[in-house]
Amino acid sequence: MSYTVFVDGQEGTTGLQINEYLAQRSDIELLRIDADKRKDLAERKRLINESDVTFLCLPDDAAKESVSLVDNPNTCIIDASTAHRVNPDWTFGLPELAAEQRAKIRASKRIANPGCHASAFILALRPLVAAGLLPASTQIAANSITGYSGGGKSMIAHYQSPERIDAPRPYALALAHKHLPEMQAYTGLNVAPIFQPIVGPFYKGLALTAYLHPQQFSRSASPADVQQILADYYAGEPFIHVQPLDLDATTEGGFYNVEANNGSNRVDIAVFGNAERMLLIARLDNLGKGASGAAVQSMNVHLGVEESLGLV
Repeated sequence: MSYTVFVDGQEGTTGLQINEYLAQRSDIELLRIDADKRKDLAERKRLINESDVTFLCLPDDAAKESVSLVDNPNTCIIDASTAHRVNPDWTFGLPELAAEQRAKIRASKRIANPGCHASAFILALRPLVAAGLLPASTQIAANSITGYSGGGKSMIAHYQSPERIDAPRPYALALAHKHLPEMQAYTGLNVAPIFQPIVGPFYKGLALTAYLHPQQFSRSASPADVQQILADYYAGEPFIHVQPLDLDATTEGGFYNVEANNGSNRVDIAVFGNAERMLLIARLDNLGKGASGAAVQSMNVHLGVEESLGLV
């Protein structure tokens, strides 16, 4: 069986990557809009409603506009913007979130794709909240370093220009990053984390670090206990790898490679530390599992095809 797919915002970083994933598939017919009609509402509406699945790779307001154009009840919308991520009428597109999440994605016609930092944070922390080890009232401190591709075309152009700054640059210093609502909502925490992201001078790759103080735990737990909770939660998940408690195996001479999962839909989660203080690090490709790969994975789940189809 074949499916028709339209990418609204096909020229953006996420849209281009989705097109690249899908162009290799024999079960997908890509509907493309002419360059001179990209802002033509009537043409966008026609393509959206002709599709089985439309990906929205647009700013929030434009994504909302596209949703308003849908009149085909069979069209599934997968929105990569932040516009609908905590909307209760939309399904969060993270299949590994909970046991029932795949069934929700399969049944839904409105799927909100997670943000890259949020995916890493939620995947690292939700199992500990679900297990009762971290009380819902815990305020987690975390940072995340990501490649500059996450900033879109203007940031890519900046970093690829002769005037670029070849140094990490912390941002969102007002501590109000746009991913905070979903980071809180889908971990089960009732307080937003203290979260500070950093843009690195490399194209893609992301590693989020969350800081854990065992005195915050509801019961005594060692790094091995934390690692076991994560391993049990993600047992059988094809894209989630909980790494062993082995510095030599998980690092390169004590250094953790942010770019190790580039080109894949894979997430590595590692636990480091001791009885007094611990780190959780979740590593992914910000354009893969952090954006386009996650969107294609949710599409696969929704359509009922092999979940890893077209992904590595």
